[in-house]
Amino acid sequence: MKNGLKSEEPIVTKTNNEAICTILATSDIHGHLYPTDYRSSEELPLGLAKLATMVRREREENPNLLLIDNGDLIQGTPLASYAVKYIEGTHPAIAACNALKYDAAVPGNHEFNYGPEVLERAMEDSDFPWLSAGIVNAATGEPAFGKPYRIKEIGEGIRVAILGVTTHYIPNWEHAHYIEGLKFNDALESVKEWTAHIREVEAPDLLIVAYHGGFERDLETGEAWERLTGENQAYAICREVTGIDVLITGHQHRLIAGQVHDVAVVQPGSGGQALGKIEVSLTREGGRWIVTGKRAELLTSTNSIPADEAIIKLASGVEAAAQEWLDQTIGHTDGDMKVSSPFSCRVADNPFIEFVNRVQMDAAGVSVSNAALLNEASKGFGPVITRRDVLTNFMYPNTLIVLRLTGQVIRDALEQTATYFRSGENQLLEVNPAYLAPKAQHYNYDMWEGIRYELDISRPAGDRVVKLQTMEGKDILSHMEMEVVMNNYRANGGGDYEMYKGKPVVKEILTDMADLVADYVTRHGMVTAVCDHNWQIVLS
Repeated sequence: MKNGLKSEEPIVTKTNNEAICTILATSDIHGHLYPTDYRSSEELPLGLAKLATMVRREREENPNLLLIDNGDLIQGTPLASYAVKYIEGTHPAIAACNALKYDAAVPGNHEFNYGPEVLERAMEDSDFPWLSAGIVNAATGEPAFGKPYRIKEIGEGIRVAILGVTTHYIPNWEHAHYIEGLKFNDALESVKEWTAHIREVEAPDLLIVAYHGGFERDLETGEAWERLTGENQAYAICREVTGIDVLITGHQHRLIAGQVHDVAVVQPGSGGQALGKIEVSLTREGGRWIVTGKRAELLTSTNSIPADEAIIKLASGVEAAAQEWLDQTIGHTDGDMKVSSPFSCRVADNPFIEFVNRVQMDAAGVSVSNAALLNEASKGFGPVITRRDVLTNFMYPNTLIVLRLTGQVIRDALEQTATYFRSGENQLLEVNPAYLAPKAQHYNYDMWEGIRYELDISRPAGDRVVKLQTMEGKDILSHMEMEVVMNNYRANGGGDYEMYKGKPVVKEILTDMADLVADYVTRHGMVTAVCDHNWQIVLS
């Protein structure tokens, strides 16, 4: 499966009986409007403003093209976070999509991160419909966001149907309060139901499915890439659903363009690093259009592509305010709290992760916590701590939940964490490939504070916890109970931590983690780097 290269051939209607329909797709923009990652002012080949330049060029060649966003649009950058918390007007990502005249959008899982009010406002401010077949009103069973598809006529009477659908795995990650009143039906079954309805009732010439989900199998061999939980079902959609011409995917942040079971597929990465493009050839026969060919490719952003000035200007006020806010100093560190290597941070106790766990324990009023290094680009804290430092280390608006867990559940969770590593060549510790592809999942490795433990990676998976004790050195027995604080994603079972599902909830802290950290640093002024080395990884 290879990424396509941009065609220089003009896209035109060839004759009255031949046409080409062009579909452009963005996905997983995650609030990246500007070509920056907010750790520095360096221009990078990403962001919706650069993609906007590419979109406008494509429109010059074909004004009848379709433009679709595939979800995870409003969350992910300090700009997006600032806009949600402090700006009353239209979210800048929504304003940018309005300016670019998007035809439709699909809610991704991260659209729910800020609660229903924020999502409802984003949808109300949009000049385009939000489509999702599988998300329904729990009481009525009706689609939660209105009709889940749109019919649009383009060119010489070509009827195009756009059906949206979202991974149904959201309840495994999201805070229950944020999705109250919603039911998440199986995405594959929802696509089967609605494509049949659309083909029968609407009889479109071209059917596009935009799915905020990814591929669970190798696109060429069909071999399973991951444990088949249902989080990603794109391969099954291509294989089992009849009548689909184009499938837009996302969620996994991969770069994919090609065909699977005669369905043209794209997945344009994340952060605005690429634009998905599908060209569909049609021929008019007997008074209607017939699909005769499809080609998918990725138009990759580069530093040589200028950011669209209109999009930059549109968000400039919010961006300037966000930058000023980010540069505010809120505290200092005493000692070394930097993360020099994400791998080393996960191999041995690190002062930054210990600090994160201590913030969680302070907020929750408990003595046991687990936390993960959320981002491979996280650098921890230097001598001066700004809001930028906080948000670049805590990009997800996770809240905290305290669960009452038995010793057996804690052991099971540590065994799951231990699968992150394996013994490689020459008995050297290395990351399990299952955490690297098809999507990197380093954030599913947890480190604990408030207990003592040792993981022996040379032992078989499921039998690697060789020490599990209280801080006082007493063995934690299977029946013993402890109150443990963790983020809501993990408490809901995210990252294959199934053992947490259904466990008693003692307390919920609804302030997101970035704010908790900022408040903690502001209150203390100076935070001290400490490390009690309560856990270790070994290869015996």
